[in-house]
Amino acid sequence: QVQLAESGGGLVQAGGSLRLSCAASGRFLSINNMAWYRQAPGKQRELVAIITSGGSTNYADSLKGRFTISRDNAKRQVYLQMNSLKPEDTAVYYCNAYATSYRGDYSSYWGQGTQVTVSS
Repeated sequence: QVQLAESGGGLVQAGGSLRLSCAASGRFLSINNMAWYRQAPGKQRELVAIITSGGSTNYADSLKGRFTISRDNAKRQVYLQMNSLKPEDTAVYYCNAYATSYRGDYSSYWGQGTQVTVSS
């Protein structure tokens, strides 16, 4: 199965930048779509950005121009570059991936999350 491990979160001042990483490990045939979600206190988990295996990307409308998702298939990692951070970006950021097993199963996996805190 697939394990996802996020890193790169932390405390940053408003206007600053952070780069999150998510490493996939385990046995699987391929990683398909990968995405970043976030969940702020008292709010539902929301999609931040998604990237396909071919590199096509989609973003939440409010984040376009500030966040960039990318992936390195050889390293089996996905990244989220976050610029011009705002206090409202404070949340736990989760990595999500769809993977195909050697048996052909197509399943979704989640990391444990990494905390991003943006202060004024």
